Amino acid sequence: MAENQEPLLEKIYYENCPGCKADQIKETKLGIPYKELSFVFIVVLSSALPISSLFPFLYFMIRDFHVATKVEDIGYYAGYLGSAFMFGRVVTSILWGVVADRYGRKPVIIFGTFSVVIFNTLFGLSTNFWMALISRFLLGSFNGLLGPIKAYACEVCREEYQALALSLVSTAWGVGLIIGPAIGGFFAQPAEKYPSLFPDGSLFATFPYFLPCLCISVYAAAVFIACFWLPETLHKHGESSEKENIEAANLTDSKESLWTNWPLISSIIVYCVFSLHDTAYTEIFSLWAVSPKTYGGLSFTTQNVGEVLAISGFGLLVFLIFLYPVVEKIFGHIKVARVAAILSIPLLASYTLISKLSGISLLIVLNCASLFKNVFSVAIITGLFILQNNAVPQDQRGAANGISMTAMSLFRALGPACGGVLFSWSQTRMNASFLPGNEMVFFILNVVEVIGLLMTFKPFLALRRQH
Repeated sequence: MAENQEPLLEKIYYENCPGCKADQIKETKLGIPYKELSFVFIVVLSSALPISSLFPFLYFMIRDFHVATKVEDIGYYAGYLGSAFMFGRVVTSILWGVVADRYGRKPVIIFGTFSVVIFNTLFGLSTNFWMALISRFLLGSFNGLLGPIKAYACEVCREEYQALALSLVSTAWGVGLIIGPAIGGFFAQPAEKYPSLFPDGSLFATFPYFLPCLCISVYAAAVFIACFWLPETLHKHGESSEKENIEAANLTDSKESLWTNWPLISSIIVYCVFSLHDTAYTEIFSLWAVSPKTYGGLSFTTQNVGEVLAISGFGLLVFLIFLYPVVEKIFGHIKVARVAAILSIPLLASYTLISKLSGISLLIVLNCASLFKNVFSVAIITGLFILQNNAVPQDQRGAANGISMTAMSLFRALGPACGGVLFSWSQTRMNASFLPGNEMVFFILNVVEVIGLLMTFKPFLALRRQH
């Protein structure tokens, strides 16, 4: 388009349209919208916290349900339960995207945070495997706010701050996926850890995995209340804008289909591969840490796992806020993602050697390894997330995020299931001649990491041409 060409349509603001009001605020407010972005952060965090909070105590929960006949079978059931949330999200992600486009971002965000309060609480009160499985599935099904909140993050910002808003979403997401398991590790089985505070016969002794779920549900309840002050950003012009809608539809029809946009589709596929790896790693790490030494584990308690993940979460937050923007500006998000993937490979290979350590040396090395692994993972995901949103024009990001959410949720659903099966299988071959026990687990994780790394290069990964 020539620089001196006039816009096709003059910008019109409608009096009772919330989207127009949001646009007018952006026109007059030139700085970073700190209030709106803080809402984005706390909402994304409330959505991410329950996703992996169960992993530190999942091994013990399955054991207490008495569904596994052998110790080696615990991983199978843990994989099914760990996958239930994302399978629920796969089923409904597109539906929630359609609802958000028709009725607004705010109703979907409010309903999603409320679903965390209800179903995450029910999960903590589960008395058997099937109750836990169904409550996790419903939690994922009704918590469809991540796609709309990505679109919302772009819509509350001026164009120059949209990259900041998108990186904030991935930061909150990454922090939630680390802090969630830390909460699960610290507060699970409180009657065993803190008998003076939670005596036998108390609610938290009867339901040993309720306290971490309650902590997350209380936070989600506070976010649910705060969401009522969210400004809506969806344009609602009614019949008076029929002509404008027809012209906009004609313009949309002339645009490239998202399904033939290879820069978008390729970035989503790579994003899905690394998402599969990350969720499988998250479950395997917790199962490996709490499993007995005789099976190549660390014999950790849930509190030990929580401490490791809390340190990783704090380090991850520092990295994403202070270091990643600087590194990304110097080298670019694609190079940062590739380097992070390369460094993850020898790091993962060292985990079987870490299990041979003990005492203070084990804690120091394990904390460093966990911190770097999570930093590398989130650096990769953040880079791909930016790449994905740059692959489409602004007015197609909502639909693109819907496609990405559905595909990513499917792969994240497969991650815990595959990780649980892989972990259980590895414990049946402790004396194998080739990659015995957990050596096979981390080898296969590295194979997936290498596949993802290779896919970040041409000709597979394509970049959108900047006009």
